[in-house]
Formats: sequence, C-alpha cells, structure tokens
Amino acid sequence: MHIFTTGIFLSFVGLVSIMPFKLLYGLSNFAALIMGKLVKYRHKVIFENLHQAFPEKSPAEIEAIAKGFYRNLTDNLLESFKAFSMKRSSIVKRHKIHNPELLEPLLNKYNGVIGVTAHYANWEWGSQSGSLQCNNQFAALYKPLKNKYINKILKRSRVKCGTELVSIYETSDLFERSMNKKCVYLMAADQSPANGKQLDNAFWFDFFNRPTAFLYGPEKYARKYNYPVVYIDIQRVKRGYYEVTLSTLTETPNELNEGEITRLYKDKVEEVITAKPEDWLWSHRRWKRSPKQ
Repeated sequence: MHIFTTGIFLSFVGLVSIMPFKLLYGLSNFAALIMGKLVKYRHKVIFENLHQAFPEKSPAEIEAIAKGFYRNLTDNLLESFKAFSMKRSSIVKRHKIHNPELLEPLLNKYNGVIGVTAHYANWEWGSQSGSLQCNNQFAALYKPLKNKYINKILKRSRVKCGTELVSIYETSDLFERSMNKKCVYLMAADQSPANGKQLDNAFWFDFFNRPTAFLYGPEKYARKYNYPVVYIDIQRVKRGYYEVTLSTLTETPNELNEGEITRLYKDKVEEVITAKPEDWLWSHRRWKRSPKQ
C-alpha cells in the first residue's frame, strides 16, 4: 500500500515541481476552495480554535481568517513540492533572511544556537534557505512520516542545500555529537506535546485564552548546553516571497527561571499570530490536552 501511495505522491510532486509559479498559485486557489468549501477539511477544529482565540472578532472576520488559512495551507503544501526543482538562487530570493549576521557572534561565543520557529507562513523552505544564506551548519529536527518511502523523498529535498535533517527521536544524540561544531539547531515548538514524557515535562501557559502545553525540548537543551535561543520570524511579503527576521530571545538561558525561555517563545509566537492569524496552522488540534492530564 505504501508503494502505491508513494507512486501517486511522486507523480503529483513531479508535476507540481515543474509548474511555473503563476500556475502553481492558480492550482492553490482551486485546492483551497475545495478544502474550505467542499471537503471542509477540519472545519470544526479550525473554527472552534479561531472563535476561542479571537472572541472579539465578528463571524465575518473569523470567516475571512479561515479563508486565508486554507490558502496559506495549500500554498505551503505546493511550495514544499516546488522546492524539489527550485534553483538555489530562487530559494534565496524567495525566502530571504533579513539579518543573518546575528548568528555569527553568537556561534563564535557559544558554539551553538537554538533557532525556534512556528508552523507559520512557509516554514518548509527554511531548511534550505538557512544553509544558503549563513556560513554555518544547520540541523533541523523533524517528525518522520509513517510512509518511509515518502519520508525519504521529502528528506532528500530538504537536505539538498546542506542542512542536516534529524528525527526528533534522535535529538539528544544530535546535540551530543555536535557539541564541538558551530551549529544552529532548528526547532518548531508550537504544537501540542504527545502523551507520556513530553506531556509530563511540558510547560503550561495561557495561550490565546486557554491553558496550553508547550514542548520542553528547546528550553531543556538551551539550559543543558548554555546555548542562546533565537526566534525565526517568517513573514509573507507577497505571494511566493518571504522575509525571515532573527531576534534573540535570550543569550543567557541559565540565568532565567525555569519555564521563562518557553514563556518568551510563547509570547513571541502569540504576538506574530495575532498580527496576521491566517498564516498559522489552525487545523492542528493544539488544545486537545488539558492540565488535568
């Protein structure tokens, strides 16, 4: 079954990857319409999340955010497939890092930097654009797909510009073997912790009007290795073009109280989403966990 699914996936990816961007966004508009109006992909989850997060907004405003969300979702999906054939110059042009010079002095001083971001705008191109615009080693942590064939195909695309892609299940090993390298560790920490140890160690904060669990990983490794934490803000300038801005959340993780690093990250993510909510992943069941669990 996985081989059959992989064949269909490869055919679709191959077709999308050779499309000119104008045609790609026409397809994205159509796909967003189908997902939002016909299929109603996770419609209940999306609208419940939006109403809880923005109780002051009118039904028309919520509808407009949801419409923008679907278009952002299909844009992101098709852009990730387009990356298979994109030239390096195109990636740099379309996913431009505004201030890459922020990293160099931090790496010279601490040897490692933890770069945290969110599932916001186009986070997929980040695994390629960072290595092309900064003179440092990048390692991106990701959750492997169940289909090992598709996972291998996607991994090949994401590492083609030099970034090392590492399973979240090998996080500790990555940090241990990279201690003597100047490395930026890319972590997206805005999704819900799983059951078990992740949930037991999660930090809880009020996030969009609800108690919310946050992954402890970025703070754990920042404290353990005394690495500064940098937020990676990805903003769509216009369709198909993004600008990435880096900002330091803390350069002294061990001088902060426990949970403070995660709170700084939470505040930044909430600020970014509030300014332009349609570009976040509202279809994720972010609030499926409760403090009682």
